[in-house]
Amino acid sequence: MQIPALADAEELSCDVLVVGGGTAGTMAALTAAEHGASVLLLEKAHVRHSGALAMGMDGVNNAVIPGRAEPDDYVAEITRANDGIVDQSTVRQTATRGFGMVRRLESYGVKFEKDEHGEYAVRQVHRSGSYVLPMPEGKDVKKVLYRQLRRREMRERIRIENRVMPVRVLTGDDGRAIGAAGFNTRTGQFVTVRAGAVILATGACGRLGLPASGYLYGTYENPTNAGDGYAMAYHAGAELTGIECFQINPLIKDYNGPACAYVANPFGGYQVNRHGERFVDSDYWSGQMMAEFAAEVASDRGPVYLKLSHLPEESVSALETILHSTERPTRGTFHAGRGHDYRTHDIEMHISEIGLCGGHSASGVRVDDHARTTVDRLYAAGDLACVPHNYMIGAFVFGDLAGADAARFTAYEGELPTEQLRAAHELVYRPLRNPDGPPQPQVEYKLRRFVNDYVAPPKSGARLSIALESFERMRTDLAEMGAKTPHELMRCAEVSFIRDCAEMAARSSLARTESRWGLYHERTDHPERDDADWFHHLDLYKSASGAMEFTARPVAPYLVPVEGFEPAGGPVRRIGAVEPVGVGTAGAREAAPVSVRPPVETASEPAVSTSPRILELLALTEGEPDLASLAPYLDDPDAAVRRAAV
Repeated sequence: MQIPALADAEELSCDVLVVGGGTAGTMAALTAAEHGASVLLLEKAHVRHSGALAMGMDGVNNAVIPGRAEPDDYVAEITRANDGIVDQSTVRQTATRGFGMVRRLESYGVKFEKDEHGEYAVRQVHRSGSYVLPMPEGKDVKKVLYRQLRRREMRERIRIENRVMPVRVLTGDDGRAIGAAGFNTRTGQFVTVRAGAVILATGACGRLGLPASGYLYGTYENPTNAGDGYAMAYHAGAELTGIECFQINPLIKDYNGPACAYVANPFGGYQVNRHGERFVDSDYWSGQMMAEFAAEVASDRGPVYLKLSHLPEESVSALETILHSTERPTRGTFHAGRGHDYRTHDIEMHISEIGLCGGHSASGVRVDDHARTTVDRLYAAGDLACVPHNYMIGAFVFGDLAGADAARFTAYEGELPTEQLRAAHELVYRPLRNPDGPPQPQVEYKLRRFVNDYVAPPKSGARLSIALESFERMRTDLAEMGAKTPHELMRCAEVSFIRDCAEMAARSSLARTESRWGLYHERTDHPERDDADWFHHLDLYKSASGAMEFTARPVAPYLVPVEGFEPAGGPVRRIGAVEPVGVGTAGAREAAPVSVRPPVETASEPAVSTSPRILELLALTEGEPDLASLAPYLDDPDAAVRRAAV
């Protein structure tokens, strides 16, 4: 493949550009179009089967159904689960708008479980409140959404460009988002877009840590979600927040898919250690639950299991129907391959690799209650946005909010910034200049091994510092990566996103000098929670100099009071750049133990044997012999001669 000229780029224009055709992206596109905007939806795969929703979903984790739950109770629950570090105004949007979204999805044809009275059959998994709503035909959710995008009235306003991967958001002289630059992952053509507003909906950074299996794409999260939006938002100047609060999940050991205790729990399933003892009082995912989970796995009470073998046949059959048909339909095949059955074998569980995810944790792009980032006309929604524990319904809600707000703007008509276009062009096509360079899988494996070794919890300042040094060296590896096809270019670009996310994760974790969120941010050198200094959001951004810098932003006053947490307010604290601490390879030189062995006498001349063969060899070396002349000495039966020849 030849490097295309920048002047040959395909030029597109729209009022609202949506990047990513998954959960939040499809809803953002639909809502923006309904508000009268011309919408361009870019998807690096194909919208019909892309994103974390591609294989369906087994249920809704956070449906606040009137009469069954109260929005304020949900906001309080999420505040507690996130150790108080939340912007309640964003969480409350999901709480108050989630039911309307359930009804909207029903109007599209999505089915939710109902009881014999026709009421929504919500279940309790959280520590308090019933918010889990099963979806008996959840495998078809993405197909239903795609049909909505292809309705005639939507086709007239929504243009879908599949196999186009943006790599950078373009910004104007005033700092606002004005479009994007990317390329076609099938043809390799460079693509530029002018837009009135840009909505990033690219999902989590699921390819950050390396799975225990070692498979690059065998991740807990959708592996196509490589942190694209995190990197694009960062380089556009947007603030990201909570990046040190990793996503870590319980999963099926060796399968790396969710064990779905939150699905099994309402049927009577629960997590146990090898003695059959329950060790957590709630199966709802939180950092504290994962800390308890990790401790149990590491103890002599491990391994741990999801216990289902005690359930009646009716419950087991219902679980098989759900778990073997949606989200990870190969679960059944995996169990069958081992000769296991839920009726006879409980499911061994383990801990996932780390990732970044706003929807399942709290690590994402900073947004307000209308999905607006800190860059004018740039929005973020779904797992990319920091709206803690937002899940699928929250992704739909914030996609809807972003689409409605962004529809106010019309297409940008000025010139696109040449330097930004050149930089994006270089990022995309650089691997073609070195087609036989290190391939993407090798470079990515190396990068993500560093993440596992030095960034995954438990964390320490020393290990995080080594991580930063390693990621800095990796810039050279990335520059030397080779590619020959458009598909390989896509994978190489993804590695650059992963490296950016890895640096964000390490620097953020180094900056927050406390432990919080259970396992998600466990610092062995700062083992206690420090509300006095750290009851703050930790925001990061790219400074004018290009450095990654930080501020500590006080938690805003709560809309819903929560016992045990009290935002104190105050000014934003500037932290600036966070540099690695000095880490010696074996401790400080002056602290090295002093030898107590007697001194060894040294000769004024090298201690050389007087063997005639060695004398011959020394005489030979005065004439700068070639390898052939040395060959007899390298094969000499006397080890001393062989050593001297070497």
